[in-house]
Amino acid sequence: MVILHYTEMLGPEAALERMCDPDAKVSAHYLIAEDGTVTRIVPEDKRAWHAGVSYWRGKRDINSASIGIELDHPGHLHGYRDFSEAQFESLVPLLARIMKTHDIPRANVIGHSDIAPQRKIDPGELFPWERLAEYGLCLPRPKIELGDPFDNDGAFYLALERFGYDITDGHKAVEAFQRRWRPHKIDGEIDGEVRAILFQLLVDRDRGAHR
Repeated sequence: MVILHYTEMLGPEAALERMCDPDAKVSAHYLIAEDGTVTRIVPEDKRAWHAGVSYWRGKRDINSASIGIELDHPGHLHGYRDFSEAQFESLVPLLARIMKTHDIPRANVIGHSDIAPQRKIDPGELFPWERLAEYGLCLPRPKIELGDPFDNDGAFYLALERFGYDITDGHKAVEAFQRRWRPHKIDGEIDGEVRAILFQLLVDRDRGAHR
């Protein structure tokens, strides 16, 4: 997997210092500054401590199966804003090379909020997932063809877990799903649009369209 994060700190220097501090017990494989500078912190064949308590598609030790990329960004704590163009332009070739080297499917390029919905909201609703999808580097939002098949919330939660999310806290899991797949409205409520998006994602996956 590749997990995308934001630093939620003021500047790359502070983020780099923290990720290189053994007492902080946090690290990532790469840091991309807002000016586009890429710093490798941990070799890709080594474990970095970026995921924390997390879950994705049946796996809980995410650090052992993922590469973490931190994006220098103030986050929601310090004034959430769009990600810089220079940063995006550096992310694209880095991510493309990582995915090719490690044979990572688009469906496993995800945000920190996807693997830890109870704790994290990064990289957040302004991250340009759709632009990244245009390069084939993550899944695009699906084209809804089949409508809403779920007749109750329990069926939806089971389907959400099947897709990959930890549903221990259902409301937070739905928020995380919305943050990724319907960022214009994040309320944690299960509505017809959310159900239709999830169903289409599952159908597309079963068709083999998520590679």
